[in-house]
Amino acid sequence: MESSIAAVDREVDRILSKFNYIDKHTANSLQELLTHVEGIKIELRQCCQDGDQLSLSHIAILNQCITRVKEAVARLSLEHKELHGGVSKVGKAIDKNFVSDFNSICIEGAFDGDDNKREINQVICEHFLRQGMLDLAESLVMESGLESGIYQKEPFLELHYILEALKAHNLWPALKWVDEYREQLKCQNSSLEFKLHRLFFIDILRNGFESQMEAIAYAKNFAPFAAAHTKDIQVLMGSLLYLRQGIQDSPYAHIFNPIAWTEIADTFIHDSCTLLGLSVDSPLSIVVKAGCAALPPLLTLKQMMQQRQCSSVWSAKDELPVEIDLGRECRFHSVFACPILRQQSSEGNPPVRLICGHVISRDALNKLTTSNKWAILPNPMFHKLKCPYCPVEQAPSEATLIHF
Repeated sequence: MESSIAAVDREVDRILSKFNYIDKHTANSLQELLTHVEGIKIELRQCCQDGDQLSLSHIAILNQCITRVKEAVARLSLEHKELHGGVSKVGKAIDKNFVSDFNSICIEGAFDGDDNKREINQVICEHFLRQGMLDLAESLVMESGLESGIYQKEPFLELHYILEALKAHNLWPALKWVDEYREQLKCQNSSLEFKLHRLFFIDILRNGFESQMEAIAYAKNFAPFAAAHTKDIQVLMGSLLYLRQGIQDSPYAHIFNPIAWTEIADTFIHDSCTLLGLSVDSPLSIVVKAGCAALPPLLTLKQMMQQRQCSSVWSAKDELPVEIDLGRECRFHSVFACPILRQQSSEGNPPVRLICGHVISRDALNKLTTSNKWAILPNPMFHKLKCPYCPVEQAPSEATLIHF
């Protein structure tokens, strides 16, 4: 992927340097022609007065000027054509280094069927609601036939309004919302309310020494948070000592860091989505982000398989031929790899727990069952297997399926 980008970058840099050269050369050539024509114009005006005819020398000068202009236009036109050729090379480099055909790695029929289409529309509708695009969400619900009762726009409308207010440094809507859902926020150990009061207190301090009494009066709101946020409250109270001389020039200048507004918006999004039973990020944005990270290596791998004529190696499109790291932000559950077969578990090969507590995959369980001395018995009820990590024996039916 990096080599492909570098190849396209080289072509772009080459065409940009050529464009800059042609731009300067064209400007200089045109300026020289204008100067030359203006000089001839002045000379003819001085020599040919009162309707005098042009002399042979003047006609020769005009012919030379016309020839010079035609040659300059032809030269500039040729350079312009060469520039178009360089632009087309950039397009060819993109086509050569970036594969635009995704059919080879797509699951056929993934979007077919009413159930699949309904789920896709639901994900898109939820994304519109999260972004505050309520009109688009309503139009999608009407045109796609989704049940309008599934999505209540009022919570999203309120959250979007509060978020916009926070971006405008207006804390009142958020404080009102926190007061309404205080008990639910306490149950999830949220620090949103304290952070809002802290930011409001800092906003009062920005007014200088005249706001000292107002800040002291507002500090009463910190009482419920004294035990959990003692150090933060101490810092805020200590900053009052430097109000007269200016907190910006004191050891407490860091409390005016503007990043606090970004942090309070992120905290509000996290806690509000938790109350609504939603993930912090939109499922649609997560899928698109994961797809953008996974597509380049998959396309490269598929292209290599086709070049080496080994496409059959990756035939099941519901499984990836190689592991692709999407980053910690895209890890939402644990992944189990069988210690016996060294394979990652899947729906067809889930992890199972033995009575001794060790966990292996179902395929490993079946192989251990068929390869031991009890496998010759005709009745499967008498089949036994030994744990590969301890001496405990058990029947295969005693293994318990595990769900992560």
